[in-house]
Amino acid sequence: MPISDSVKLHGKVTIFHPTLVNLYGCEVGDGSRIGAFVEIQKGASIGERCKISSHTFVCEGVTIEDECFIGHGVMFTNDRFPRATNPDGSPQTDADWTLELTRVKRQASIGSNATIVCGITIGEGALIAAGAVVTKDVPDFAVVAGCPAKVLGDVRALASASKTQALNGVVEGLLGS
Repeated sequence: MPISDSVKLHGKVTIFHPTLVNLYGCEVGDGSRIGAFVEIQKGASIGERCKISSHTFVCEGVTIEDECFIGHGVMFTNDRFPRATNPDGSPQTDADWTLELTRVKRQASIGSNATIVCGITIGEGALIAAGAVVTKDVPDFAVVAGCPAKVLGDVRALASASKTQALNGVVEGLLGS
């Protein structure tokens, strides 16, 4: 699993296990940290001071702005209608699919094992719960969870509550209490 010569690493980027990542044609900002078993494809961009945790897949067309946290096993997509073959049975090529862009705005946090469906924007400071499936835009500072992800609150309100109160509020929102 290589780090291709086509990768642009700006400033001091920490790659915890350089032989256990697959980076090619991407750009990673100063102060960012990349965990093991991460793939970042061509045309993807990671901002400054981000943390990309292990087993995460960042595909072409994804822009992650500064100071974002991406948890373990987060999956981004870039094609809404993926297929291996065309209707005539021939293998699909790059010409047979449409790239859809995804943007993660600054200081957003995405929990482990979340799936981010392409063509959306995750707002500044937003918090995506672990395991969420995000299928539409997330407002700035929103807390979202579930499948499909739904807005449960505002990060700024949670910041003033204790961690226990905040977590209980998210759980109650998921359970409909």
